[in-house]
Amino acid sequence: MSSDISSSSRLSGEPKSTRGAAQPLDPGLYVVSTPIGNLRDITLRALDVLRQADEILAEDTRIARRLLDAHDIRAKVSPYHDHNGAIRRPDILEKLASGASLALISDAGTPLVSDPGYKLVHEASESGHKIIPVPGASALLAGLVTSGLPSDRFMFCGFLPAKSKGRQSEAARLAEIPATLVFYETGPRLASSLADLSEVLGKDRTAAVARELTKLFEETRRGTLEELAQHYAESSPPKGEIVLLIGPPVEQALDQDQIDNALKTALETLPMKQAANQVAAQFNIPKRDAYQRALTLKDG
Repeated sequence: MSSDISSSSRLSGEPKSTRGAAQPLDPGLYVVSTPIGNLRDITLRALDVLRQADEILAEDTRIARRLLDAHDIRAKVSPYHDHNGAIRRPDILEKLASGASLALISDAGTPLVSDPGYKLVHEASESGHKIIPVPGASALLAGLVTSGLPSDRFMFCGFLPAKSKGRQSEAARLAEIPATLVFYETGPRLASSLADLSEVLGKDRTAAVARELTKLFEETRRGTLEELAQHYAESSPPKGEIVLLIGPPVEQALDQDQIDNALKTALETLPMKQAANQVAAQFNIPKRDAYQRALTLKDG
């Protein structure tokens, strides 16, 4: 942490005339975000890092080359993905130990977010090497800001299970989380996933489907889970990358009659304080409020 702080301080203390210029890369592993569609959605700093890195570790070198060629970057690129990670990591760690500056990219967006890279970053960090984030495009954030759903608190849940039973089980586990839920999904599974989520989370739960973000046919469709499930069940499976977002559960207004009936029932067998505490826990209300209501009911 201290090295990161000193690096930031060093940059902020430079003369204004050089702050926008590319700085020589320190040794370490640079985790670089790349565009999710539009090739211009890449930061100036990311371009600087990709130009200067000793080597770029790419999920798919062919996709990486298209990005690099678009920005006239000639750099050494080698594959790093889930299938060769275990074999490649020792060599990568050795290069970092010798003082190399390496850039890690995925096919699109931010590495490690439903993409390869976690094990490499973890092992590099454990070995004492510097990890430098180079932030940028992210499908989950792009989907969140276009969804119209609450963005003050959200939870990224990755991909839903492929089978219906697994999806419903996962939905039940997430049902009461007071945050917007963000998933990645595939076109062929979207309609069935929406149907399962509607069944478990409720047909009226608000949601949004964002696809092809930053691309020519970008689209965000909003509605209830039932409405979206019906729409995609009646249409062809959508193409492209999909972000599925579901709004937080709506807090139900407490029914005072229910609370009163629960208090009356509890008071038949329990002392007032104990009865009030039991009902307070049941309805998630302050114990003091439950006790005052119990007094009113008893006096009445």
